[in-house]
Amino acid sequence: MQFRIRTQLVKVNVGDRAALMDRVRARLTAGQGFALATLNLDHLVKLHRSPVFRAAYAAQDLVVADGHPVVWLSRLAHRPVHLVPGSDLVVPLVAEAARARVPVALVGSTEAALQATAQALHLAVPGVDIALRCAPPMGFDPEGPEARLLLADLTAHGIGLCLLALGAPKQEIFAARGRSLAPTVGFASVGAGLDFLAGSQTRAPFWMQRLALEWLWRMGADPRRMIPRYAACAALLPVLAVDALRQRQTR
Repeated sequence: MQFRIRTQLVKVNVGDRAALMDRVRARLTAGQGFALATLNLDHLVKLHRSPVFRAAYAAQDLVVADGHPVVWLSRLAHRPVHLVPGSDLVVPLVAEAARARVPVALVGSTEAALQATAQALHLAVPGVDIALRCAPPMGFDPEGPEARLLLADLTAHGIGLCLLALGAPKQEIFAARGRSLAPTVGFASVGAGLDFLAGSQTRAPFWMQRLALEWLWRMGADPRRMIPRYAACAALLPVLAVDALRQRQTR
């Protein structure tokens, strides 16, 4: 499934979680870096607005569908992909890193949340090596000198997998920069996944996730921030649906 954003195509190039784990496993075993992005409707809104974000997405090696609207659009286009939420990838990715015997870094959120996440991961994945934790300060610039130093630190620690919880577009921009400055590191942008694992944020109940109502839970928890975001998503959805129908006709 692909989306035309201005003059650029953004493609979901990994169709399901099993395929993703196969590709991550191969790269970790070979010591090859990667950048993993989890595409959702909010990302598509930001991609329309930001050329910097579009450039960052162009540098992502692996893109999965993180959001029911992306999955629905793929079905409309007759190019179906499966839902692969970034929040659900934290433990499986760390398990693959442990099997490959590569160190893991946690970047983003807060120091307290990262500490709690590390404890939870040690319980979930015995033997995992969490070699680095970094909670960048407010205003962290993924294109600035602090980011360059952090990327050098990741390389110095021999990090194989770096979980990013910086929020979009910072985490994807940081990962894109890392592909050139820290080419042996695998970057996975997991958003709130670390906070969910730490318990510093509460995810929607499972039944709401199954009914594709997680957005409603998030809007109720933070209406001031989420209502404008979802309004922008709703405004873009008809345009994306028309494009999906065109892909269906030209298949």
